[in-house]
Amino acid sequence: MSGGSAAGATIPGRRTTVRVVVVGDRGSGKSSLIAAAASENFPESVSPVLPPTRLPADYYPDGVPVTIIDTASSLEGKAKLEEELKRADAVVITYACDKPETLNRLQTFWIPEVRRLKVKVPVIVVGCKLDLRDEHYPMSLEQVMAPIMQQFREIETCIECSAANLVQVPEVFYYAQKAVLHPTAPLFDQESQTLKPRCIRALKRIFILCDHDMDSALNDSELNEFQVKCFNAPLQPAEIVGVKRVVQEKVPEGVNELGLTLTGFLFLHALFIEKGRLETTWSVLRKFGYNDDIELRKENLPVPSKKAPDQSVELTSEAVDFLMGIFSLFDSNNDGALQDSELDELFSTAPESPWDEDPYKSSLERTELGDIRLSGFLSQWALMTFLDPAKSLAYLIYLGYTNDPATALHLTRKRTLDVKKQQSDRHVFQCLVFGPKNAGKSALLSSFVGRPFQQSYTLNSNQCYTVNAVDQLRGTKKTLILREIQEDEVKPFLSSKESLAACDVAVFVFDGSDEYSLKRSSELLMDVARRGEDTGYGVPCLFIAAKDDLDSYPMAIKDSEAICQEMKIDAPIHISVKERDMNNIFWRIVNAAERCYLSVPETEYGRNKKQYRRLVNRSLMFASVGAAAAVIALAAYRAYASRKSHSAS
Repeated sequence: MSGGSAAGATIPGRRTTVRVVVVGDRGSGKSSLIAAAASENFPESVSPVLPPTRLPADYYPDGVPVTIIDTASSLEGKAKLEEELKRADAVVITYACDKPETLNRLQTFWIPEVRRLKVKVPVIVVGCKLDLRDEHYPMSLEQVMAPIMQQFREIETCIECSAANLVQVPEVFYYAQKAVLHPTAPLFDQESQTLKPRCIRALKRIFILCDHDMDSALNDSELNEFQVKCFNAPLQPAEIVGVKRVVQEKVPEGVNELGLTLTGFLFLHALFIEKGRLETTWSVLRKFGYNDDIELRKENLPVPSKKAPDQSVELTSEAVDFLMGIFSLFDSNNDGALQDSELDELFSTAPESPWDEDPYKSSLERTELGDIRLSGFLSQWALMTFLDPAKSLAYLIYLGYTNDPATALHLTRKRTLDVKKQQSDRHVFQCLVFGPKNAGKSALLSSFVGRPFQQSYTLNSNQCYTVNAVDQLRGTKKTLILREIQEDEVKPFLSSKESLAACDVAVFVFDGSDEYSLKRSSELLMDVARRGEDTGYGVPCLFIAAKDDLDSYPMAIKDSEAICQEMKIDAPIHISVKERDMNNIFWRIVNAAERCYLSVPETEYGRNKKQYRRLVNRSLMFASVGAAAAVIALAAYRAYASRKSHSAS
């Protein structure tokens, strides 16, 4: 593998320009440096602040133009300076080699100022006026800058130059451009001198994609194909021998009788980076679709866009079949479940495991040993697809989904259309769980994924999802997503017009032993019903009497049934999570979601609105019938008049 240059080639996801902002103390040589770089001559006189200066595309090998922004050091220019820094792709900070105090200001003012403004771009430190350094200040650049670079990790490169003698002037902006186009930080940890985890994972995926015969080594043919794909030039046989020899000398396990191993492949990239040839590794990453954060570029992810808020995105059968195959492949002990170590290996070609953080971390069912069965694995993918389709598609590709990415996801029909057709063909339903504090919402969510009952739950707002498969009639399975809406979140949640658009069914949980709990739950039901009537996104609703193991207050059953009758929804469903008496609740929730035209609550306001609409429609119908009668009468009269006229003649 050779580090061929990508000059002249258009690399997808590559920047088309680089904006470099130059800052530093007054008199440190900023403007002279810029003028010398642009004209390749030392200016006898120079303006205090130069206008934007452009180095053309052919100035450096990468073929990307550089725009250099000069800045004023005065207090009057502070606002403009801050504005320019926030727009910078890279920052050059100058100091004067003949004025040690300007070097101190680098540490006490300029770099802290860049940090204060939260400007997270590469910083190039440049010592100007190298020709004027006094013999009383004999300093080694490395000696001076090593502790500063240790303190300020954003410093990418340090260099000294002389505009007067044109020494290392073009190199200043070459390093700035290179730091932007081929940044070190995402790839390499300077402190440990090792490749960063995301870089290793991306390169591992690329290695596997190029290992066509899947023998865990790149043979000469595969190496050559890789070289042509990334650098548009084949490797000569002698070059392949040379590459393998270099690897074998340093890491013997990097080459075997079959070819270059993953260890050798990673070693070569670390070697390129250590030698300052970051463009080689970046060319490879970009050719395989990665951006500067070492994630797949979003523009390459064909995620179906919703035409209406009440549509959702689901995995296709092709994607589900692929995931089942992946599950079997990484279930190394064939026990029908993935251990954490197997799951880590499964995601080892992705930037990281997507399920290590909430809401995914605590959303799925695990075995007593903490492993994940196939149904839980597929349910988790369904949840990720529902919440973040682009992320789901990207991770399918990280795992090796090589079919056309457009075949992985599909858009569901609008739920309002499902209501009209009185049927739904969705495979994934979202249920919103409402209720007052201590009603039993969290217990319901936890029981859905098989967790033991607890007397109290302390879940944060990021742990509000659980997901699982629910067996239906005729052996079919549907995926149900439960999302808990905390009582104090209801008002802000419902403030959005589209809050209920992604909801297929809502449940309202109350503690049957607490009169206030029932009252509050019925108020929440009224709020949701009214919001559905206002927005046109009314949803089926179920009333759940939780804690059925406790004694009900005297009128609980009668009161709750009256509320359901008033709202025209099914009678309350009694459950006890503690006693594991769930009354088939999850099947009932899915059934209500499938029969989306039933159990949609009605308020007095909604009934009046519906009645008014009927009256208007009836009036319009009478008006249209009257108009039709008038048209028919007019036509009859014209026919009669025509006949009369003919008979008279």
